[in-house]
Amino acid sequence: MKGKRKFSIRDRLKSFRYAVNGLKLLVFREHNARIHVLATVIAILGGFFLKLGSMEWIVILIVIAIVFIAELFNTALEHLCDFVKPEYNQVIKEVKDLAAGAVLVSAMLAVTIGIILLFA
Repeated sequence: MKGKRKFSIRDRLKSFRYAVNGLKLLVFREHNARIHVLATVIAILGGFFLKLGSMEWIVILIVIAIVFIAELFNTALEHLCDFVKPEYNQVIKEVKDLAAGAVLVSAMLAVTIGIILLFA
């Protein structure tokens, strides 16, 4: 573990660079993330078209973020599992399936909320 270091703006900016790199990896390497991006664009365009109010925008943006957060964790967990145990393993499969299930639940929530807000 690293010792205590002084606060550094340069180090904070580096950490943002690492985070942005993680988002790039997600979007450019993961097919499902591209589907999430497309759904995000459709939801945002639909929101502008229907002139959503502030609270509706907040809800839409929260569920979009939830989906991307779930996908980021799922992808990170899959990569870690593949690194730790490259060969097939039933427990690793179940871990990956559970993480993918979290993404599915978040996406279903987002779609349901989107339908309610955009079409109700």
